[in-house]
Amino acid sequence: MDSDLAESVSLLKDIFTRRGIEARFGKADPALLTELKKTLQIPPRYRAFLQDADPEEVETVTPIERVRLFPASRLAAEQNGQTATDGVTPRGAWRKSWIVIGRSALLGDPYFLDTSKLDAEGDCPVFTCMMGTDTLKPTLCASSFQQLLRILATAMEVSLGFGDGVTDDEDEAIFREQLAPKVKTIDSAALRAAHWT
Repeated sequence: MDSDLAESVSLLKDIFTRRGIEARFGKADPALLTELKKTLQIPPRYRAFLQDADPEEVETVTPIERVRLFPASRLAAEQNGQTATDGVTPRGAWRKSWIVIGRSALLGDPYFLDTSKLDAEGDCPVFTCMMGTDTLKPTLCASSFQQLLRILATAMEVSLGFGDGVTDDEDEAIFREQLAPKVKTIDSAALRAAHWT
């Protein structure tokens, strides 16, 4: 892993520990990663993440969202049903370059890499979209996977002051207000897309 990705992973692991929420990271099987590179064309930086910090059991918890990241062993299966005739996704709307890497544990909406927009570091933007609608409207979550991990860690850190109980609309608004300047520092494009705020 490069230093930026390693730092983001470290921040995420640390906030799970500080919040007392169990999370298990492992190391993906190299043969599986080779297969996923061929079949799904997963980008280099995401492969490095799976190689060194495979999210075996990882679900972030904030007042506005819970994001469950998928381990390498489930990636291929999680792509099924997104493409043509699952009865939910509009036919032809799901692109081959979209790789589902996680899902909202609250709403079931996918979080996915757009591998058609690969950058010089071998990373790409992460989007989400509301499933079960007539048209898919992807919303940017982060300009890169590395930035997504940093945003998830930061959101969990901001959540420290909100407890683990059910929050009302006012608490959610306060959380979003506190999170916004931190997301802007990490990824101003993600702030403008307004998924987190």
